[in-house]
Amino acid sequence: MRIALFTETFLPKVDGIVTRLKHTVEHLQKQGDEVLIFSPDGGLKEYKGAKINGIKGIPLPLYPELKLAIPNPSIGFSLQRFKPNLVHVVNPAVLGVGGIFYAKKYNIPLVASYHTHLPQYLHHYNLGALEGILWELLKLAHNQAELNLCTSTAMVDELVNHGIERVDLWQRGVDTDSFHPSLASGEMRNKLSQGNPDAPLLLYVGRVSAEKEIDKIKPVLESIPEARLAIVGNGPARQELEAYFANTNTNFVGYLHGEQLGSAYACADAFIFPSSTETLGLVLLEAMAAGCPVVAARRGGIPDIVTDGVNGYMFDPDDAQGAIDATRRLLSHKEEREQLRQNARLEAEKWGWSSATAQLRNFYQGVLSKNNLSLVA
Repeated sequence: MRIALFTETFLPKVDGIVTRLKHTVEHLQKQGDEVLIFSPDGGLKEYKGAKINGIKGIPLPLYPELKLAIPNPSIGFSLQRFKPNLVHVVNPAVLGVGGIFYAKKYNIPLVASYHTHLPQYLHHYNLGALEGILWELLKLAHNQAELNLCTSTAMVDELVNHGIERVDLWQRGVDTDSFHPSLASGEMRNKLSQGNPDAPLLLYVGRVSAEKEIDKIKPVLESIPEARLAIVGNGPARQELEAYFANTNTNFVGYLHGEQLGSAYACADAFIFPSSTETLGLVLLEAMAAGCPVVAARRGGIPDIVTDGVNGYMFDPDDAQGAIDATRRLLSHKEEREQLRQNARLEAEKWGWSSATAQLRNFYQGVLSKNNLSLVA
């Protein structure tokens, strides 16, 4: 198959969507498929054999790391040369709308996928009044597709309840080699804890932005004064949060990559994730693959991953005491924590990227079959 993939974010940006797309592209190419990526221009020309067609973009005012890439006629010319069997638009917002337009113009089968719960994000930027309008725009875009994929059962239900049609579940995936308990190291734990390796170590990994609700970790930290918190990642709220956490045992580490990131997960005693806007929460799977038990909000796609009391703990995101109680319980019961570590790893081992991409290929082939098109590349 030849797949034209439109995404609003790709390398060198680092986030859960990019992680999924990286592994998806790699496995599609390994299967003999040919992928052409349309994304905001990040300076890269190819990834794992897939050509990247970078479209010039402008920084998003609320989040300069993200760029809005405005569709232009070069996209149409590139598609005509590539002759894709199928167009896949990821989180269609700006560039993805161009993908929808050209798929319709050239009569190319269209698949869309939903990875970012934007309507909920609005409430964290004082734009909640626009939620209804945004859902109508999302419905308009996604209902152009012959198949809409979500990464959790909660998001499948959410889209269906808002009038989006032809929705199915694209299973989760995680790299169980890059994230493994064996990567734990004293050196990394010492770094994350700022020279206090014997103290309980809490970890957050992800975007440092308002919708991730990182501020909700502060009461947890204050209730366990001997604990240390390491925040791995970056984003537009970092400066504000550094001031907010100023008098606590918090280390803003910035980005970690590769083996260092795997080691960070494996070193921590608990992974704290208060976000209530997750379509899935890929970092939770990464933590679990590294044998790090999680404490996470019971909302969105998270219950698809975490089984409360089995491979982690969940709490009501509207109950401030819930996160405190769950974290205390995790840290104070060593034997139970070790069992959670083992169960977390076992859960992660069920979800390899190879099987997730095989499922995606089956979805693609189903769409092509309905259009009576050849499945041969």
